[in-house]
Amino acid sequence: MTYDRRALRLIMFVCTILMSCPYCHHVRAQDSFPPSVAGEDRQDTIATVNVYGRRPLATRQTLAGKELQALSATSIADALKYFAGVQIKDYGGLGGMKTVNVRSLGAQHVGIYIDGIRVTNAQNGTVDLGKFSLSTMETVELYNANKLDDCQSASEYASGATVYLRTRRPQKDSLSAQLRTGSFGTWMAKVNLQAKRRGWAGFIDIEGLTTKGDYPFRYKSEYEDTIGRRKNSDIKYGRVEGALFNGGFSSHIYYYYSERGCPGGIVRRLSDKYTNIGREWDGDFFIQSAYSRQFGSHRIKVNAKYANEYLHYCTDYPENQNTARVDNHYRQEDLYGAACYSWQPWHWLSLSTSYDIRYSKLHADLKYFDTVHRTDQKQVIALQTDWRGIRFAASLLHQHYKDHTRTHAGAAEPLDKFTPAVSLAWSLRGLTVRAWYKKIFRVPTLNDLYYTQTGNRNLKPEYTKQWNIGAEWRHATRLWTFSVQADGYINRIENRIVCLPLKGTYTWSMMNYGYTFCRGLNATGNARLNLRDWNFSLLTSLTWQRDLDRTDTESETYDKPICYSPTLSYGLTGIIGWRSLSLTVSDLHVSERMWSYADPEDVLKPYNNIDLKLSCTWRNYGVTLEVNDLLDEQYEHIPRYPMPGRNYRLTVSFSL
Repeated sequence: MTYDRRALRLIMFVCTILMSCPYCHHVRAQDSFPPSVAGEDRQDTIATVNVYGRRPLATRQTLAGKELQALSATSIADALKYFAGVQIKDYGGLGGMKTVNVRSLGAQHVGIYIDGIRVTNAQNGTVDLGKFSLSTMETVELYNANKLDDCQSASEYASGATVYLRTRRPQKDSLSAQLRTGSFGTWMAKVNLQAKRRGWAGFIDIEGLTTKGDYPFRYKSEYEDTIGRRKNSDIKYGRVEGALFNGGFSSHIYYYYSERGCPGGIVRRLSDKYTNIGREWDGDFFIQSAYSRQFGSHRIKVNAKYANEYLHYCTDYPENQNTARVDNHYRQEDLYGAACYSWQPWHWLSLSTSYDIRYSKLHADLKYFDTVHRTDQKQVIALQTDWRGIRFAASLLHQHYKDHTRTHAGAAEPLDKFTPAVSLAWSLRGLTVRAWYKKIFRVPTLNDLYYTQTGNRNLKPEYTKQWNIGAEWRHATRLWTFSVQADGYINRIENRIVCLPLKGTYTWSMMNYGYTFCRGLNATGNARLNLRDWNFSLLTSLTWQRDLDRTDTESETYDKPICYSPTLSYGLTGIIGWRSLSLTVSDLHVSERMWSYADPEDVLKPYNNIDLKLSCTWRNYGVTLEVNDLLDEQYEHIPRYPMPGRNYRLTVSFSL
């Protein structure tokens, strides 16, 4: 976009006024404005101007644009590990499932949204974030509590924490291709086609990957020293993704298919002879659309989505020496619709309501398992006020669940609950002080209730109560920006849904057991500096928390840390850019975690994961070299499932 000299001066003047106004938007130019020569009638091109709206009442962390692409990350799970308060569980191997846990709430309490519509799984309640690529994403945001837009669906109020993925809207016609090779026989190819015509914009993104995943490992402890090469850790997948946009309309279509090995834990001295041979085939498809429009002080939004998921899990192989024979097929269908309405009678007051309905169907060829149908309805009423820097928001969410099945045991009792949330914030110049409270629950999944032998139809919902108080300060000039935020929080979880061996070692059962108390501190600090051809970014995050078992005062585990919950974790990421060159260095630290109450000495060792990424672009070409886990620590998220250790990736790209 170009402007003449007078228009350029006017924009600079307005930006200066807005940055100095305590109640208006905060405007920042990523790069300095080009100089103009007095007396010349010329055209000048300005850099991107970011306009920041009202500060969010909830705690928000964001990765966007060039910084998001500069990270050593290929999937959504890789990007989220840079946020404070996030724990990633990776079940080993390059094809292992990756789930996210925020502030020790559990993966089922985290909602994942693509362009405002939730990615769901009624079967087990978790979303494998390794299936979603960063290549089509513009921003990744993490909210604790509610996002609190003027008009949003009821489902967005129904999670303890929410991850928002916003798809990049094409700005011009383009064609790009990537070819990547990496350690352990990894090959990836990707093609992206973008087009823009008369207000319409869209893209098609196609990606395929194959890897052997046979990385070497060494598992050493006080009593053993096992050396081997990881087996059954291969993966092949293909992904086709497309999107279409026009003003308030957006649509998204997605298909993913994979075959992967599911390696077992390392067995002492026998890892090359006995292997858990599990294979998994996935087929995921969804199509979704959303439309929003403003009519004066009124705004409407409608969402619609259809999803179909297929899972085949098999361990029925002659080589399998130490696990039960399984050959199961699961098919899940999901149909969703939402209607949202908001009204802003005055500039300082907004009222909104929304109704969501979701129908889920799960079929499996398990013995004694019958097809389950679930109807999920949500309604919410909410208000927001913004008066002289003081913001207040309150919402009341109603959720109703009803299941249908023809088994002799029947369906679980319908669930009908109301849950509130309240937020308050005060802003002055660059400072915002906030506090919020939210009560929410997660409904038992279909596996929790109906899975053969382990399911329990009498399960209660798992309640979560969250308290948070924090502050944020941001300052911006033409050359640099700086922001820092810190939040102290308390989480209480009642009626935790757990799986325990109540009927013997080999027969487990789902039940409500436990009350946990978590208190912690999240802090982030970001700084960015732009000097002509140079760009510098520093991203930091810190998490301190104590997640304790408060179930039974007579128990030996009372007031002891919850398994897999670290006390301290932090991240440091530095990005240096010069013209077409970019270097990213990141260090993520996680302290030791207890993984078994049986022996307090059973802990996962602390680790530092250091990644390097060097990128260079020249005209239409690009080359990227990545070194992950530079120190080759082969740390563990789960005991006896070591990560790959030091590995390399080389990517070559071309665009038109």
